[in-house]
Amino acid sequence: MAVTVPTREPWAGLFRPLERDERLFAVLLAFVMVGGLATLGLLPLRPRYRVDVYAVVIWFGLYKAGILALVTVNPRATRQIFIAALCIDTLLVFLLLFLTGGGDSPFVNLFYPLVAVNAYYFGRWVGLFLALVAGLLYWAAASLAPPAAAWTAVVNLMTFVGLPAFAVGHVADRERRARSQVELLNTELTGTLTRLRAAQENLVEAERMATVGRLSLKIAHEVRNPIAAIGLNAELLGDMVQGRVSEDGTEATALVAAIRDQVGALDALTEEYLAFARFPRPQFEEDSVNDMVSAVAEFVRPLAARQGIVVKVATDPAVPPMEIDRTLLRQAVLNLVKNGMEAVSQGGSLTLTTACMGDTVEIGITDSGAGISPEVGRRLFEQFFTTKPQGTGLGLSISRQIVEEHGGKIRWHSAPGAGATFTMTVPVQKAAHG
Repeated sequence: MAVTVPTREPWAGLFRPLERDERLFAVLLAFVMVGGLATLGLLPLRPRYRVDVYAVVIWFGLYKAGILALVTVNPRATRQIFIAALCIDTLLVFLLLFLTGGGDSPFVNLFYPLVAVNAYYFGRWVGLFLALVAGLLYWAAASLAPPAAAWTAVVNLMTFVGLPAFAVGHVADRERRARSQVELLNTELTGTLTRLRAAQENLVEAERMATVGRLSLKIAHEVRNPIAAIGLNAELLGDMVQGRVSEDGTEATALVAAIRDQVGALDALTEEYLAFARFPRPQFEEDSVNDMVSAVAEFVRPLAARQGIVVKVATDPAVPPMEIDRTLLRQAVLNLVKNGMEAVSQGGSLTLTTACMGDTVEIGITDSGAGISPEVGRRLFEQFFTTKPQGTGLGLSISRQIVEEHGGKIRWHSAPGAGATFTMTVPVQKAAHG
């Protein structure tokens, strides 16, 4: 199918500079003033009041071209330029009145386009003010160059100049307000479209990630059975070669042990991922936080002792029984304890504490490790971020999710070389769960 390219009119480029309002106004004002001056120059003047009108027209045209150039070069000063031009135009009309007969001068008609066009730009009230000024200047010119103008002529000039100027200014003000509203609506519409586009992109990305998540969940689920079979076979193979005393038997035992370690790591990884992907709905029951924390400490104490880590517990008797999901909250504490044990070197310590803080209970886990660097701290709770070779990067994310399901928050602080402390704050009264 042929693609048609819209053709541009050859003269379209000539009008492009007039797309800006200030340039268009400058051209309009120059057109009506220079044209009006040239037209009035056709009228005969009395010999004593004759002036070279066409020379005035040429100079006036050059002056208006200069105004257009100033507006083009310095658009920020447009209003100040037009105010100065208005003052100059008014003074020039007054001088023409004075030089060409005062009250009998035909150039009094220049006040009509001058006031009307400026009323369009500055507004209706400025138009009325200019009509008043035009009448006073006409009266002053007639007084300085008789014959004097009657007061009725001055009033008529103010009226017939002021009323159209007021109408033109009023229409211009309404047009500007309407245009401002359209521009505001256009800005809001553009913002809405941008947000909708971003939301659509996020929705597509979320759907893609959801598909990947479902696929990875299925893969993780299917991998569990082969891992279990490999682990069982490795255990049986280890039992078979364990009693053989030879160089090959010793090497085989070491290889089987390495296989079992890797299988155990894979099994732990899939279990942690499945726990994250299939996060259970909390079941809240009244229980003791102190008992739960003490039980976690007793559970990890034998392993900690083998690693040379001292586990300390300091519970606050003032902590009341509260509605918690003991299994989930225990998992959150255990994740933090495991991280603390991995951060502590031989001979370090791990401290578990509870404290009643009015309407909340704080559970703290403090280790004596090397601390957490700012670079790691910024991504600490980011999913799948880990600094451990075989870590999943889900433990802290799961812990935070559990604490948030209890209506609480988890925070941490660390000093380089002085260990780290993770604090879970849980409200005593269970948050509403729909």
